[in-house]
Amino acid sequence: MLDLAIVIVNYNTKDLLRACLRSVYASEGDFSYHVTVVDNASGDGSVDMVRQEFPQTAVIPTPMNGGFAYANNIGLRSYGFAQNQPIETLPRYALLLNPDTEVPPRALADMLALMDRRTELGAAGPRLILPDGSLDKACRRAFPSPMSFIYRGLGLSKLFPEHPRFAQYNLTYLPEDQETEVDSVVGAFMLVRREALEAVGLLDESFFMYGEDLDWAYRIKQAGWKIWYYPNVIVYHHKGAASKGNVRARRAFYDAMAIFVRKHYKAQTHPLLYGTIMAGIALKGGLDVGLTWMRSRWMEVGR
Repeated sequence: MLDLAIVIVNYNTKDLLRACLRSVYASEGDFSYHVTVVDNASGDGSVDMVRQEFPQTAVIPTPMNGGFAYANNIGLRSYGFAQNQPIETLPRYALLLNPDTEVPPRALADMLALMDRRTELGAAGPRLILPDGSLDKACRRAFPSPMSFIYRGLGLSKLFPEHPRFAQYNLTYLPEDQETEVDSVVGAFMLVRREALEAVGLLDESFFMYGEDLDWAYRIKQAGWKIWYYPNVIVYHHKGAASKGNVRARRAFYDAMAIFVRKHYKAQTHPLLYGTIMAGIALKGGLDVGLTWMRSRWMEVGR
């Protein structure tokens, strides 16, 4: 039986993918694993690179860039998940891993040991560290409740990062080395128990990118599992490599917010509050996407 099925979704990040795979294959520990790279129609030679330099890796090129959830689901299905297979024939754990991450030698083994010890955990994630040495705040989150949307929209979470109410979404009031139960970890490194995955199904492909990990975590917790932030394991994250300055990615970020609120909070939120939140997402998203588009045009003109 395979201990760990690793799915890496790649889009035009060949060099980072190479470094990621090198780090994965340098992993230490007594466990079995297999890596599948699902390539979202990259144009940078990523597929050929993987086939030539990492022949032990399965590569699945997609005919289009269908998004993060779409590609991860292809990879998960390739291992038999959500295909009505006997559960004992499936890998014990599935790992969503971004190509812009690098895992230290003991990271995978230590995360698996955590999950083996804590059988109530449906999913877990490590401490993710950005290139400047700071914490990737997305690696430990609360679900974005209607009030947390308002606090973030008003800038209160930045003004009062140590206040449990205003900073509830990114949990910045907690020390980053504090091990704790959370609502969600991030899809850049999301380790999921097969029983939890089979209970809730695959990622929701309504999300193009962003938000699908929150939605998955929401469903995992609704099914009765816990989700854990484990800072004793550190993974390095070159965040935003495939999406930085990308208009489509910025639009997808705000679309994901709207989908999550509509899917999980609309029925239980007062219509006036719900309308205010959705209007705020649309307004802030429109400004952000517009500015991103203008910056991209200025860069093109300046070349």
